[in-house]
Amino acid sequence: GSALDREARNRGNSTYFPDRVVPMLPDRLSGDLCSLHEGVPRACIAVAMQINAKGEKIGHKFTRALMKSPASLHYEEVQDAIDGQPNERTAPLLDDVLKPLYAAYESLTKARAARQPLDLDLPERQIVLDDKGHVTSVAFKDRLDAHKLIEEFMVLANVAAAETLIQKKQPLLFRVHEEPNPEKLDALRETAGTAGLTLAKGQVLKTAHLNRLLHDAAGTDYAEQINMATLRSMTQAYYGPQNFGHFGLALKAYAHFTSPIRRYADLIVHRALVSAHGWGKDGLTLEDMGALEETGKHISDTERRSMVAERDTTDRYLAAFLSDRIGAELTGRI
Repeated sequence: GSALDREARNRGNSTYFPDRVVPMLPDRLSGDLCSLHEGVPRACIAVAMQINAKGEKIGHKFTRALMKSPASLHYEEVQDAIDGQPNERTAPLLDDVLKPLYAAYESLTKARAARQPLDLDLPERQIVLDDKGHVTSVAFKDRLDAHKLIEEFMVLANVAAAETLIQKKQPLLFRVHEEPNPEKLDALRETAGTAGLTLAKGQVLKTAHLNRLLHDAAGTDYAEQINMATLRSMTQAYYGPQNFGHFGLALKAYAHFTSPIRRYADLIVHRALVSAHGWGKDGLTLEDMGALEETGKHISDTERRSMVAERDTTDRYLAAFLSDRIGAELTGRI
């Protein structure tokens, strides 16, 4: 209810540009007091999760905690350590932390394969700028196992948050992704047909059916087209107090929990967990609970606003990057 909170809600989320971040919370919080720094104790809400060999979550528990991070590691150096090239920072953590973490991730990939979330292959562009703000290169970001591992654990933590709050009958904001509408699926079938591929008709659509189409297109000239067409056939995800599941992730209940300093939805879920566990007076207020529908709509809008701004900025940087190549011949796809 403070001015700080009102402004965070107003912004809805942090926005990421190639040269800067426009944060949801002031940098003193988002870049320092609420960020993990090596060797510094930080207040957090922690979730301990147990998974079995098949990667199924068999238990979890939320606690308020102080966390002291033993090392701030980059994705690349963690991956290098696992691939047999540890450095002086990763070597001491290799056997007790990194290898068990990767073993747990291996289990989760089995559960993921069984669940079949939508498996789009759309590489993310990375724009590299020099000190003067000029584009020096445009490349596609590498997707390492280190990235996928963090992503998979974050998804599981988000599921745990949704499940706990449902069980404790605590109002919250879900991350909702509804099934594609029939018209968009017909358009996707048509696109697939022109590429000599098929998308099964006359049955309840599951992500597994879409994954089969994506798999069939992989490695062909149509791969990018089919991935884009599949993405365009999807409905937009949004935040709301009613649980309609998450189609793309093939999950019954999903809530954003892992980024409370950069998404207001996660902040709501943190407060809901405080209320649900009776941890103190900093939980969801009655006003918060009464405004969940409105808050969900507002932060869904701010998320789209950020996406448009980020895309627009990327396009401008790409145009600037290509501006001195007028007259050059390049390969392209229409």
